[in-house]
Amino acid sequence: MEALKQRILRDGKCFEGGILKVDNFINHQMDPILMKSIAVEFVRRFAGTKINKILTIEASGIAPAIMVGYLLELPVVFAKKKKPSTMENMLSTTVYSFTKDRTYDVCVCGDYLKEGDKVLFIDDFLANGNAAKGIIDLVNQAGAELVGMGFIIEKEFQHGREELRTYGIHVESLAIIESLDNCEIKIK
Repeated sequence: MEALKQRILRDGKCFEGGILKVDNFINHQMDPILMKSIAVEFVRRFAGTKINKILTIEASGIAPAIMVGYLLELPVVFAKKKKPSTMENMLSTTVYSFTKDRTYDVCVCGDYLKEGDKVLFIDDFLANGNAAKGIIDLVNQAGAELVGMGFIIEKEFQHGREELRTYGIHVESLAIIESLDNCEIKIK
């Protein structure tokens, strides 16, 4: 997706340790026009796939997931990073965050992710694949089927896609970062 790639090169910032900061247009301040284009591209790439639910993890995946859900006229569920005391029928798993360098529990209500659901997962980044593996666990616990995973940006050098291939998942990334060596953004 050329517009996204150009925006990453123009407005993205690189930090030591493989960190790409895109908070001025994707995951803090958001560009709704770009987000709509991102959603349109995800819809195109997953066309023909039977989907009845969009799933993401809070917080950065919510905006693109909502846009995809809106275009497909499907419900969007987001896995929460804190277990609410009011959640019943909770499905839970543990995820390690590369960016925050910590482990946290993610949960979703089993009333909103259930057997028979055909789930498309949408998120902002694919790095090591830790969040994605947590989602796989939640979908499996629910008895649902994960039909695809869409990521706005993939950091190819962190090998998350290779990990997801072992599960046989249809993965789509709209911009693939080959390297952030020497804080220079190289896009595939």
